[in-house]
Amino acid sequence: MRIAVLGGGNGSFAAAGDLAMAGHEVRLWRRDAGAVAAHRDAGSRILVKDFNGRHDVAVSLVTGDMGAAVHDAALILCPAPATAQRDIARLLAPHLADGQVVYLPPGTFGTLLFAQAARAAGNRADAAFAETGTLPWLTRKHGPFEVAITVRAKRLPTGVFPLTRKDQALEVIAEAFPGVIEDCGDALSGALMNAGPIIHPPLITMNAGPLEHFERWDIHKEGTQPAIRRVTDALDAERIAVRTALGYGPPHFPLANHYAKEGDIWMYGRGSHDRLTDSGDWRERIVLTAHRYMLEDTHIGLSFLVSVGELAGVPTPLARAFAAIGGAVCGIDALETGRTLTGLGLGHLDRAGLQQLLNAGFS
Repeated sequence: MRIAVLGGGNGSFAAAGDLAMAGHEVRLWRRDAGAVAAHRDAGSRILVKDFNGRHDVAVSLVTGDMGAAVHDAALILCPAPATAQRDIARLLAPHLADGQVVYLPPGTFGTLLFAQAARAAGNRADAAFAETGTLPWLTRKHGPFEVAITVRAKRLPTGVFPLTRKDQALEVIAEAFPGVIEDCGDALSGALMNAGPIIHPPLITMNAGPLEHFERWDIHKEGTQPAIRRVTDALDAERIAVRTALGYGPPHFPLANHYAKEGDIWMYGRGSHDRLTDSGDWRERIVLTAHRYMLEDTHIGLSFLVSVGELAGVPTPLARAFAAIGGAVCGIDALETGRTLTGLGLGHLDRAGLQQLLNAGFS
């Protein structure tokens, strides 16, 4: 299958390398012209390191030309952070064609941003937009063209916009990720599977002291203590309450299953937390005011959860609290400037109106 991967970060390089290794024709788009030129000079190759060893693979194209990257691609994969989605959506919008599927792992309701961007560009292509709850890989780049994959996802609950395109979209996505894609309904259901705004805000704010004191700190190892786990479970209960109030049924993929030794298998499967901490790749320097755990998961992710909670009539006190604390650390009003239904232009819709939009799209 021809796949376009958008972005140059950890997730995008894992996607490009892993999907090329699986035999797909992969094109990698990046905005940084210098990085594109350097990658081409290096043979458009990516070194993928995983538990099976080292794999030197080539992608078919590395380019800064969005049109060339996505032309005739069945799947357009955008693992870039939510902070980059609006700009990428605007650049992609004129080039979308009938039948293409745009997949955001994860999305934070970025599916609506991408659909709105196409509409604003006057592009009425019959495309589908989908999102899931996490990256399909626990991964870190080890160099400009080298990426380490610690764990591959075992279950990816995926929602689609519009819902009428679900079957075709899931079929395309499953070709790239065989055996792991699970239907969770519409795009809002997919957005409310996002684990990042649940696990990362408590970890980054409750570890703020060590993060600013030590040169490197692993918030997933020393930083994951019983008190913090209790808080993440309580925050996750707010997410699940919002899903339930909106009529979305189980499985809700509770974050507690990520750490559990028994029970339902979470997105990354059994033992993934231990493999993550054992890798050492997450022992890192985190600048609180610049890291994506704050700018993406706290600012954008929690503001979105609070906004949807308001629509559902569900209180979200912990989400509000962490958004406020993160906003104070970064000098912003996260709930005012983050991603809300009103900010997405959907604030005028009641639950029935939003559901109609999710089902039928902008037709």
